[in-house]
Amino acid sequence: MKTNKVVKKCMWLIPLFIAVVITSCSSNEEDTSASLADGKSTVITDLAGDTGASMGGNTDGKEQRGFHTFLFRFSDQKQIWLHTKADSLQYMKTNDWDIAFTGPYNSEVYVNNSKYQYNPGFEGPANNTAVVLINEDYKNVIQAPSDNEFAASEITKIGWSSSASSAGWFYYSLSSHIMQSIPNRTYAIKLPNGKYAKLQLVNAYKGNPPAVTDLNWPAPYFTFRYYVQNDGTKNLNTK
Repeated sequence: MKTNKVVKKCMWLIPLFIAVVITSCSSNEEDTSASLADGKSTVITDLAGDTGASMGGNTDGKEQRGFHTFLFRFSDQKQIWLHTKADSLQYMKTNDWDIAFTGPYNSEVYVNNSKYQYNPGFEGPANNTAVVLINEDYKNVIQAPSDNEFAASEITKIGWSSSASSAGWFYYSLSSHIMQSIPNRTYAIKLPNGKYAKLQLVNAYKGNPPAVTDLNWPAPYFTFRYYVQNDGTKNLNTK
């Protein structure tokens, strides 16, 4: 099952996430749940990930195991869980989803794609999708990149950013064990249906707190927003 390959690939992160604290500490005032709405984008708040899993033991109410992957569809906000092999066989190799949340705390995001081996959609029908990182505030991204830029993109997943040049959506401190979303990172996406979208991943803690100090703060609960241009053009203006 391809989902297991994704989990195994991420197992080296286990020691880092045992004492994980996740926060969205952007100084940008826009990164609050109340101000994410712009009248055009879809804002998702507190979307529960696999809250029953834990990377470490002795966590009340949680089971020490890998996190179940879930898929998400932009058109109707449908969340599709891959709890079993049957779920994976039914949903992974389809065009019925746009992004997948995988790995530790569901923090690694994949755009549905048939060509990358560790993508949940590997060998499926989504063979013309891609993602491009734009180092701009979400509201300032008004146009999707050219098709040549999408074709040249080497981004396979959006997860932990190990350096400023990495495409990930968060930094992780080995000293403080804090996960911090990176401001001014917007992801332009070419979807399985050929339409263009933009995505901002904001937080992974319940309530989208500006800072987290309590190790028992509920997680993962995702806050993010996106906009799909349904007329097929590259116009991503949400101002």
